Amino acid sequence: MQENLRFVFFDVGTTLLFANRPRILEPLYKRNVVPTDEQLRALECEVKNKFDDILEHGGKPDRGFWSMFYTRLFEELRLSDENLRQQLIENTRISANWDQMRPGTREALDRIGKKYRIAVISNADGKIAECLGRCGLAEYFLTITDSGVVGHEKPHPVIFETALKSVGARPEESLYVGDVYSVDYRGATGAGMQAVLFDVAGAYRDKGLPRVESMEELVAMIG
Repeated sequence: MQENLRFVFFDVGTTLLFANRPRILEPLYKRNVVPTDEQLRALECEVKNKFDDILEHGGKPDRGFWSMFYTRLFEELRLSDENLRQQLIENTRISANWDQMRPGTREALDRIGKKYRIAVISNADGKIAECLGRCGLAEYFLTITDSGVVGHEKPHPVIFETALKSVGARPEESLYVGDVYSVDYRGATGAGMQAVLFDVAGAYRDKGLPRVESMEELVAMIG
């Protein structure tokens, strides 16, 4: 990290908060279909890399990720119900269904917040601030920039520029932490920011990119 770092911006989904799987996958569970944690982790890694490749070649950002994810999951589960697949996609896009926090998240934000000014940039449904509030995290952030409010999703530069302006930050003194290379890392660096991948699933372990797998590792990385 550069020595002039003053601001740290966070993604929310799969970074600060994680999916409430029982709630999101309830339509599957009602059919007695329960994917394993390892199955879901492996699919996350596979789809992230395929999705990154699509965006690198001009494909559509973010909204297509969950469509790809559930298409692959249904292939593995040998399911062919399109209405069910669409229901799972919609469940996943609801901010309120992302309310699971890893141990140590609050403590790490408290430590980071003592050294840097911190804020949020999230592709969401306009309600991510409410979700963070219910989870007791909103108070840590100077601002919360939600694509559903801004009208542009990452990796579009406007959402990063909006967030930077909201806290009076310059790109070169700002770090973004998010979980998808093509959306978060490329979007942030394209806007002139530093970036690190929050790679809990290990999708980018062999890519030679700056990455961490926990908030504790992030604290150690940025000091």
